Amino acid sequence: MKNAYLAGAVAAVFVAGVAGADVKQGVDAWSRGDYKAAVDIWRPLAAAGDSDAQFNLGQAFKLGRGVPASLPTAIEWFRKAAAQGHNQAIDNYGLALFQDGKKTEALPWLEKSVARGERRAQLVLGTMLFNADGVPRDWVRAYALVNRSSQQGLPQASQTLAQMDQYIPEAQRQEGLTLARKYEADSRALATRLPATPTGGTVSGTTTPPRVATTPPAAAVRAAPMPTPTRTASPAPAKAAAPTPAAPAATGGAWRIQLGAFRDASNARSLWAKVGSRTGGSPAYVAAGGVTRLQATGFASRSAAQQACTKAGVSCVVVAP
Repeated sequence: MKNAYLAGAVAAVFVAGVAGADVKQGVDAWSRGDYKAAVDIWRPLAAAGDSDAQFNLGQAFKLGRGVPASLPTAIEWFRKAAAQGHNQAIDNYGLALFQDGKKTEALPWLEKSVARGERRAQLVLGTMLFNADGVPRDWVRAYALVNRSSQQGLPQASQTLAQMDQYIPEAQRQEGLTLARKYEADSRALATRLPATPTGGTVSGTTTPPRVATTPPAAAVRAAPMPTPTRTASPAPAKAAAPTPAAPAATGGAWRIQLGAFRDASNARSLWAKVGSRTGGSPAYVAAGGVTRLQATGFASRSAAQQACTKAGVSCVVVAP
């Protein structure tokens, strides 16, 4: 199971800095598929301390394009750029350290990424907290972080939440949802204090942005390491195995439930096709801040909406009128 839920988490994004026209030339070469030329351009700039070039060179070693694949070398270049405050390098450094089994070293960098609302780091750290994988178990915070990742449209996070729902008691899930809302507010406040993205911004390295491997499976949550200090601390198997009754049909009330938020509206429709019938509600696709929020509408009360959330089988938030 080592690294099972990190595979594919390090996205391949390449940066062209404002002051480094040569870095941009390397990005252009990469986009043409001339990986060796890109690496040749970035290498001396990275050695001279250019954080964009260091980050891009780390990506090249991570993916094995233009150079032999080498995770340790990629980690070293990510480290150099992260030490200069390069946010994308911070994200990839923490994820790559975890992938390399260096969980203690990865933790402070994952925390930095989580503080900025980075959804991949939220999923990884949340799953670590759930499984007590290199950190003390904390189901409330685990649920909050994976919920935030799911709300930002990461499909693997939604799958992981569905698994967490089988183990985390309702009271702790509700605490997690409250904490998730606080994290969202905190990350928005932090975003207003961060400097704007420089002109030149972020460009993809190829026509189809490459991935490290396949997308992380829903098996991020492992059933084996559940705490067992007493029998009452473990989930009740009988309840987990019981058939799930259908959600009551919505009655046209004003209460809603939110099932997710997606940058791609087609993903919202896809999720509704999978779980919508379980809710008993009607779909609503609400555009907000560049994302589409998938909601089920028509519930007469909070308790009816909460029951529909439970029947949906995915992470869900009740929305008051």
